Amino acid sequence: MSPARTARLLVLLLGAAACQGSAAGEATGSGVRPDLYACEGCEAVYERDPASLSWHARVAGPEEPGERLVATGTVFAPDGVTPQAGVVIYLHQTNAEGLYAGGSDESEWSRRNGRLRAWVRTGPDGRYRFDTIKPAPYPDRTMPAHIHLMVGEPGRRPYYIDDIVFAGEFLVDEAYRAGQELRGGSGIVTLTRSADGTLLARRDIVLERHGK
Repeated sequence: MSPARTARLLVLLLGAAACQGSAAGEATGSGVRPDLYACEGCEAVYERDPASLSWHARVAGPEEPGERLVATGTVFAPDGVTPQAGVVIYLHQTNAEGLYAGGSDESEWSRRNGRLRAWVRTGPDGRYRFDTIKPAPYPDRTMPAHIHLMVGEPGRRPYYIDDIVFAGEFLVDEAYRAGQELRGGSGIVTLTRSADGTLLARRDIVLERHGK
């Protein structure tokens, strides 16, 4: 074998080994996001006492304009299999006009996030549910319609996960899919409808790994 061919084979073997090592590192959980806790507004997760929370909450009452939507799912441990209890989820979103409107003076985040916000805490089965409306994109049409989610695990600092967005709708295309950070798993959901016509958005969450 020529020296050039030998060198090329060595490069290929080293590259394959590096890929396998990287995959093994991810599988064993050695990778922790260095910016996991870099999260503007995540302190809002604990604006409610976790002990006071249920696994389900109403975000928008019947008087709120917009199409009814239920956002639901199961929260799993980082293994992606074990349901995780006691996780607080904070949701906030725009209204049917794409605005964070009607905020209160309770806190900075109640003013900035608007009235459409709520908290839940998962039960033993890891389930959560928010009864809300379908949000609209921002009026300037710079982002798709989305629902923000932040999580607080017992004894951990809160962090954000990928927004819920709606497959096949405005700006949720292949470029969006390719650019996902996959924090907590993919936030792209395919909407379905219940028997009464309510939109259903299932967004399962896989919790992030933490350092020591």
